[in-house]
Amino acid sequence: MKNIMIVDDATTVRMFHKGVISSINRHIEEAENGVEALEKALKAPIDLFLVDINMPKMDGYRLCQEIRQRDELRTSTVIMISTESAKLDEERAYRSGANFYMSKPVDSEQLKVLVGAILGDADRKSTRLNSSHLWHLV
Repeated sequence: MKNIMIVDDATTVRMFHKGVISSINRHIEEAENGVEALEKALKAPIDLFLVDINMPKMDGYRLCQEIRQRDELRTSTVIMISTESAKLDEERAYRSGANFYMSKPVDSEQLKVLVGAILGDADRKSTRLNSSHLWHLV
């Protein structure tokens, strides 16, 4: 069972992402902000984080830095997903420790394929990753 945490202050966005990446072998946690996400993640290991940037209490950049500083979390993969589409925002996400960056609105097929590839359970029948699906791997 793979553990995924979707961190976004918008309920509709969390529901959308959950609908796209849900499968029988994935347990999905949700958090409304970075503080809640960190508290939950320290109680149970998380394999993959999907993180928004702009959130109350603790933004996505800070959450990503906290993940990278914690021994029990630092090997988790982080996909930053945000409305911030400027190159500087993307670069800041990578400097904060993100492995991948996607801009909203997210293409659901790209997200599904990327998550499957990261978790090693990609559906062989679904679209294969190509250069347009690869954003950045750190």
